[in-house]
Amino acid sequence: MLYLKGMNEKQLLIYFLSQFDLAPNKVEEILHCLDGRFTFSALGKLKLDKILTPAMANKILSLAEERYAKVYLENLQALEINLTCKYDESFPKKLLGLEDCPFFLFYKGDISIANQKSVAIVGTRLPSNYGRMVTEKFSKELARAGAVIISGLAYGIDSIAHRQALKENGKTIAVLGSGLNNIYPSDHADLAREIARKGLLITEYSPSAKATRYSFPARNRIIAGLSDGVLITEAGIKSGTLYTRDYALDYGKEMFAVPGNIDSDKSSLPNEIICTGQGMGVRDAKDILNALHIEQSVSKEPKKVLQLSIEEQAIYSQLENGAKSLEELEKNCNLSINDLNSCLTMLEIRGIISRMPGGVFCLS
Repeated sequence: MLYLKGMNEKQLLIYFLSQFDLAPNKVEEILHCLDGRFTFSALGKLKLDKILTPAMANKILSLAEERYAKVYLENLQALEINLTCKYDESFPKKLLGLEDCPFFLFYKGDISIANQKSVAIVGTRLPSNYGRMVTEKFSKELARAGAVIISGLAYGIDSIAHRQALKENGKTIAVLGSGLNNIYPSDHADLAREIARKGLLITEYSPSAKATRYSFPARNRIIAGLSDGVLITEAGIKSGTLYTRDYALDYGKEMFAVPGNIDSDKSSLPNEIICTGQGMGVRDAKDILNALHIEQSVSKEPKKVLQLSIEEQAIYSQLENGAKSLEELEKNCNLSINDLNSCLTMLEIRGIISRMPGGVFCLS
């Protein structure tokens, strides 16, 4: 939370610039032109139209007074939105070495977790049943091991990763391509609030900024930058996930990919990453934990002894080898459709199995 009390004029001036969504290099250029005179009087005398568009230059100059800066920061406080810049102690250390490091970050939640060991999990907005299953599996195992799960709050792989981390009482970071008062997609507003309470919601965009076609690729550099490694569970070869992959490789981050069906377009990007040696193919979370030297900080719970009937055991044995459709279970378990549905319902009620979209079942 920001506290105006005790803030000097230099700090106030720097934070004042955060409301205009300027590119990081433009903020740096403005501060450089002040030549050490960090006062609103000096800012008001700059020829900002040589740095910015005339409209933006006029907007900043019209508000370049200490009183307007204080009103702006007081409004942030009222909205419970925190602000940090790259010169602050609270700014995430992993981002500081990046050439395109954001200058400002707005956030809600615990920003200290941005310095912990973390894995970004990203991929398609329209996962297959396989993509959903493996994303849940890796997110669960990594969160249990104490790794912070990072993603972008989008539909599909992103939201699955966030929700699974929260379900395991783990930590998760959602990096937005919009402002904190303009959650995108709006359907995920409740998820965003839960992440803010239990993890970290963060963005470089001012509170009312809307998502644009350009803000998501830019957002992906922060996802990659905050992570120690990036896991792609399922994504097409032309997916926006490509940006995260490229940033991760540029930043020297560890790259992981889940192998998939060679005939599936949704697995084309992870399969390419593995085949071209850009990253490591992974089978379970242990492969990632070992590569990133993450020791499990959460002790494993003793395996529960399940009390299953003969019919339920037959279903359970089938699902141990992966998700199955109702037709596959009926064929392989040698059960009538009525008995099969009855057993599936009971197993689902007990939380032993989960019903996925498309009538597919998997172990919880």
